[in-house]
Amino acid sequence: MNKTEFIASVAEKAEISKKDAEKAVAAFIDTVTAELKAGNKIQMVGFGTFEVKDRPARTGRNPQTKETIQIPASKAPSFKAGKAFKDAIK
Repeated sequence: MNKTEFIASVAEKAEISKKDAEKAVAAFIDTVTAELKAGNKIQMVGFGTFEVKDRPARTGRNPQTKETIQIPASKAPSFKAGKAFKDAIK
């Protein structure tokens, strides 16, 4: 499912126009992005938790040249599914 299909599905289930569904999906994405960028965690009971995890610097290897390289520290978004969400998928 791509973003357009997702928006159409949200519009159908919420019984709203596709334009309103598109605004809602965009607002959700913008809000999650802004909160994670600010270093906050978003918990939705039953669905899951969005958070940012720190990845420490490490040594890696270039697979083509076998040369050792230094990989810098970074931050990565993470999602951990909640119990109700996991159970619904089973």
